[in-house]
Amino acid sequence: MADRKKELLLAARKAQEKAYAPYSNFHVGAAVRGGDNRIYSGCNVENASYGLTCCAERNAIFAMIAAGEQRIREVLVIGDSSEFLPPCGACRQVIAEFAARGTKVHMCNGKGECRTATVRELLPFRFQLSKDET
Repeated sequence: MADRKKELLLAARKAQEKAYAPYSNFHVGAAVRGGDNRIYSGCNVENASYGLTCCAERNAIFAMIAAGEQRIREVLVIGDSSEFLPPCGACRQVIAEFAARGTKVHMCNGKGECRTATVRELLPFRFQLSKDET
């Protein structure tokens, strides 16, 4: 595994350990590499009112935005699963807001094995208001 992806995996695993998931008991961690090459991480945070739950990917992206960065270079998401964990639809749209269509999204299982796809492959028909084709 390339060093850059290993850095993301390590950050996502650390965040995963902090997940607040008392209802599903499904702990998810995510890490994004911003345009500044810094890594931002997040974990899922559940709520008794399920609609208020926030996914790890969005929490990582929102941390990136709060730090002043607005461009995603790479994403990695990992969960306690034997299957590769893809971002949900809402997370795909948020990723697409801040990433180019060719940006890599690494979807990992609990063992740390990953499958990689581009933003375009995960969300071929994203919602957008501008004509920007990045």
